[in-house]
Amino acid sequence: MTSYTTLIKVPELAHLLATHERAVVVLDCRHELARPEWSDTAYAQGHIPTAVQAHLDRDLSGPVTASTGRHPLPEVSTLARTFGAWGIGEGVQVVAYDQGNGAFAARAWWLLRWLGHPDVAVLDGGFAAWQEAGLPLSTEPALAAARTFVPHVSQAATLTAAEVQQALARDAIVLVDARGADRFAGENETLDPVAGHVPGARNRPFARNVDARGRFLPADELRGQWQQFLGGRPASEVVSMCGSGVTACHNVLSLEIAGLKGARLYPGSWSEWIRDPARPVARGPA
Repeated sequence: MTSYTTLIKVPELAHLLATHERAVVVLDCRHELARPEWSDTAYAQGHIPTAVQAHLDRDLSGPVTASTGRHPLPEVSTLARTFGAWGIGEGVQVVAYDQGNGAFAARAWWLLRWLGHPDVAVLDGGFAAWQEAGLPLSTEPALAAARTFVPHVSQAATLTAAEVQQALARDAIVLVDARGADRFAGENETLDPVAGHVPGARNRPFARNVDARGRFLPADELRGQWQQFLGGRPASEVVSMCGSGVTACHNVLSLEIAGLKGARLYPGSWSEWIRDPARPVARGPA
């Protein structure tokens, strides 16, 4: 069976489910930040057959504390148990989807890779593309056969706030903020109590990775855009962030699609950065 490690198209997923269903785990990551309960309703009303619901707040994030951002990384052993309960184990192909552009599915993609599971891809165009193809839906909750998921954590995949601050001071990283340009500039902030961005960060909204239908741009087009954006700096120096470490994963995925490997994640992102009033804040455009 072909392994998919970045993107998978709707016809490819349909073929896998028809021929290798027991070796494929599909994750329904649909979510709305302002209405987290919507995920449950959407899943109950219809999902890709065999898909397990992967809720951003309950499953793909850890508990929020006074020092974390809005979507901290889950504790490793907890996340490993969750993956195992979903039927994910060695050699299992995982496909994550959300309502369309991959903003939330990319979080599941990154988490699996963080714990050493390479066989994971995002469904290009998500649930909208599946519906557009006229393929069947299910309203039955998935009954996954549990497996043992053994985590192999990539310690080099993440940076803490302190490490980000120190690396910026040495000009050792390119800190890329995936939020929209207005929020990066400190305008129209509706999710976090402090507006602005980390001084020294550069803005590349994750929405630039996809077209008007929510499909990722071709690999060569993404490569050209990223190379121009980085101005000769290697992808291994990229540290991706956003508001809470979710859409930041989308930029990491787009770099991987482009063949530019080695980007890391600042999981706490802006919502963690501003927990400490001693950390500096900048406003204005990139």
